[in-house]
Parts: sequence; C-alpha cells; structure tokens
Amino acid sequence: MISSSLAIVIFIVILALIFDFINGFHDSANSIATIVSTQVLRPRQAVLWAAFFNFVAILLFDSRVANTVGTGIVNPSIVDNALLIAAVSGAIVWNLITWWLGLPSSSSHALIGGLIGAGLMKEGFEILVWKGIIKTSIFIFISPLIGLILGLILMVVVMNLSRYSTISKSNRIFRKLQLFSAAIFSIGHGLNDAQKTMGIIALVLFSGGYLGPTFHIPYWVVIVCYTVIALGTLSGGWRIVKTMGTKITKLQPIGGFCAETAAALSIIGASVAGIPVSTTHTITGAIMGVGSTKRLSAVRWGVAGNIIWAWILTIPITGILSAGIYYLIKTVFV
Repeated sequence: MISSSLAIVIFIVILALIFDFINGFHDSANSIATIVSTQVLRPRQAVLWAAFFNFVAILLFDSRVANTVGTGIVNPSIVDNALLIAAVSGAIVWNLITWWLGLPSSSSHALIGGLIGAGLMKEGFEILVWKGIIKTSIFIFISPLIGLILGLILMVVVMNLSRYSTISKSNRIFRKLQLFSAAIFSIGHGLNDAQKTMGIIALVLFSGGYLGPTFHIPYWVVIVCYTVIALGTLSGGWRIVKTMGTKITKLQPIGGFCAETAAALSIIGASVAGIPVSTTHTITGAIMGVGSTKRLSAVRWGVAGNIIWAWILTIPITGILSAGIYYLIKTVFV
C-alpha cells in the first residue's frame, strides 16, 4: 500500500516529466527551425535528428544546472509539495499558451518564474536565493545578446572565407555542415534543458527525505529526464517552428550553420557554468545576428519585438500563475 505522502511525490515526479515533455515539444522549434527553413532536412527527419542528439547529451551530463534549479532559486529546506506542484503547473500553463500563440518563449524561465511565484506565496522573500535568481535573470538579457554577437561574427567570418565560392557550391558545403551544427545545438539544448526537470525531481525527493541529508541528482532521474525531453522534441511544436524559421529572417544554409553554431557555443558554455539559460533566447538572438549581416531591414524587428515581450513577461506571468495555483491548493485542497 502506497502512503499518501509517497503518492504525492510520485504525482509531482510525473507532473515534472510532463513539463519535461512539453519543454522538448515547445523547444523543438529551437533545434529544427533553421535546418527545416533552409530545407536541409524535412520536418520529420529534423525532429528525429534533434531528438537523437537531445538524448546523446546524456554522455556529457553535468549536474551544475540541475543543482542551480534545485537549490539556487528557492531554499530547498523549506520547499513543500504544494509549492512544487504550483511551480511546475504554472510553467506548463504558460508553455502551452505561448505554444498556441506560436511565440518562442523560454521554458527555463517559466519554471524559474513558477518557483519564485509559489515561493513568495508560501514564505515571502525569505525563501528566495537571490544569488541564483540574479545570475539567471542577468542571462535573460545576456544570452540572446551573446547569440546575436556570435551569430553576426561567425556569419561575417564564414562569408569572407567563402567569398570566392559559387552560391551552389557554398550551399552544398553548408547543407552538410548544417547537419553538424544542428546536432551540436541539440546536444546543447538537451544538456541545459533536461537538467531543469532533474532539479525539480531531485528537489521533491530531497524535501520528502528520499535523498538523504545531501542534495544530489540520482542517475535514474538523469536517464528518465533525457529520454522524456527527447520524446517531446520528437513530437515537434510546429507553430513555433514557423515563427523561428521564417518570420524573423530568411535563412540560407550558410546562415543556418552560423546561427546554430553560435547558439550551441553560448548554451554549452552556460551549461558548464551551471547557468540555466534559455535556448529559445539564444537561438533567436543568433538568427537576428545572422540576418543583420545582410542589412538591418532583413530582420523583421516587429516579430522580434513580439518575441522579446514574451521573454520579458515569462517570469512575472508564470510567477503570478504559480502563486495563484499555490493559493488554491492551500485554501481549497488542504
């Protein structure tokens, strides 16, 4: 007979894995939009490619991002089940809303906003770990900027290196290279994003006394989270693919290669530093950087502006959603 406390833990783990799946589904566009828009791969081939390399990231697993989510946003010693349910539920709701609207928002920041909002409703500012929150918040602005700058620099360098090549020859070369860059970007996506769910699952296990006195990430959690995010990516969020791949700027294989490579370098670097960045922000910035090398008008800044508003609103809105869900749980169900 399963005790009620264990049943709640199992429920939260399942809810976290639903978020992990939706994260892969929602962020599938990040991994495949450029390679689909440049017609290097057909959509179904692209999601298979991205999902495979999402899972391959397990070979490079490092728990720094998971530890930041698990212990660097809210104090794990005063986390309860209601807080975790509210945080994950708020993030799921926002992900589904932005998917429906075709807006490439950040699943990472949705989860962080959920933790902050539910944490504030439970204990006020005392529960927040400001060092982790400030570091994560700064990278809301830095990660797309790094992506943009690297995308622009790479595009300029590559264009100069291939200036004596014909367009047809250049396209043939970069169509092949884009397979590589898409793979590396998908590894970066899996490496950073799967760890956020790991942090939540480890947090519920730790708060329930199932991890012992020291916070750590059990390896079964690692395997399950990488598997589920890969399955989510395999399902593909096609509404966002259109926005990412065609509405920001028109890409050729050379531009797709530069955007994916720039974003991959940014995300893998952040993962090594233990910073939960947004793959969405980073690849969008890289696409803008690549597009701006043609001319500034090649980037549809109106579309970019709508995306940026979604970025700015993600943490506040998920915070409000999660705070409301936490209040309902405490007043209606408890």
